[in-house]
Amino acid sequence: MKTYRPTSKSRRQMTTVSYRGVLTASKPTKSLVHGFRRMVGRNSQGRITMRHKGGGHKRLYREVDFLYNKIDIPAEIKSVEYDPNRSAFIGLAQYKDGEKRYVVLPKSIKPGDSFLVSEKAELAPGNRLPLRSIPVGTFVYNVEIKPRGGAKIGRSAGIFAQVVANADGYTNLKMPSTEIRKINENCWASIGTVSNEEYHLQNFGKAGRSRWKGIRPTVRGTAMNPVDHPYGGGEGRQGRGIKRPKTKWGKVTGGRKTRTPKKYSNIFIVSRRRTGETK
Repeated sequence: MKTYRPTSKSRRQMTTVSYRGVLTASKPTKSLVHGFRRMVGRNSQGRITMRHKGGGHKRLYREVDFLYNKIDIPAEIKSVEYDPNRSAFIGLAQYKDGEKRYVVLPKSIKPGDSFLVSEKAELAPGNRLPLRSIPVGTFVYNVEIKPRGGAKIGRSAGIFAQVVANADGYTNLKMPSTEIRKINENCWASIGTVSNEEYHLQNFGKAGRSRWKGIRPTVRGTAMNPVDHPYGGGEGRQGRGIKRPKTKWGKVTGGRKTRTPKKYSNIFIVSRRRTGETK
């Protein structure tokens, strides 16, 4: 992590990921980027459906490959790059046939290293294999939920899932949330842990950096008026005044189970995630 001299109040607590010595390119590959409009929490009618989103710096979208459909063709990492749309580092991979694609990088990989998508690939960081070929205890990322459906699980910075069992056509994966879930053994996964593991240790230091990121302020309910929130109103500081915690719209938010009781994926969950402060 990079710390700063306390030249101002915001600098005193500010910490950032040290990109020097990690990133090797300052500009993205032009053929793999395009402009796009962020929805910033609005629906197709322009109404806010998710609070605290809006503004922020304009971004270019990097087309990251999560399908990995070039089988048995070696690829070499040409650069390690920053992506404003995700927490992990991405890398420019050039395949043996000349095609270039962006991929999410695992930890400790650097330019010049190579990876392979193959059923017979070695258990090396970045290589991609079917779950049935990965031994118990291995850390994986970029995991598919349906065979050849593209990576959906384990794509954020510093994240990994762990193979805990292989039986009856399914692989049991321990998720970052501590949930243990059955996934078809024909799904593919990459070996290793996602890069930029220090991402969650950042301290923005000032409100302005949050605004640059597109994060708008969050106001406490108890600081509002009664018309705006169930916790609002009262002379001075008041407790919430109701038995159960509620959202701005009066919905119970603490202690009520929100998962659909008959959800299709219930049969694939071996052990539910542990909730609370200690995971």
